[in-house]
Amino acid sequence: MESRHGQNQGHEPGETTQSTADMTAFVQNLLQQMQTRFQTMSDSIITKIDEMGSRIDELERSIGELTKEMGVEVPHSSSLPSSTQNSGPK
Repeated sequence: MESRHGQNQGHEPGETTQSTADMTAFVQNLLQQMQTRFQTMSDSIITKIDEMGSRIDELERSIGELTKEMGVEVPHSSSLPSSTQNSGPK
């Protein structure tokens, strides 16, 4: 058996090669699992964002229809400065 800095440490050269191959396979498998989980989570997040966008679009349509029924003209909030949005006629 060689010292701590030696190559062999009581193992045959074939065992060291096999151990390295096993560790490489383990790390590759672990990385593949992590990539798969990340992709699944990413897909789930994108799906939820798309669903939220659709719900927001539907809410905007509903609000637009309600304001038309009430005869109220509501300007788009992005077209007015914030100081005029809150100080309109009452």
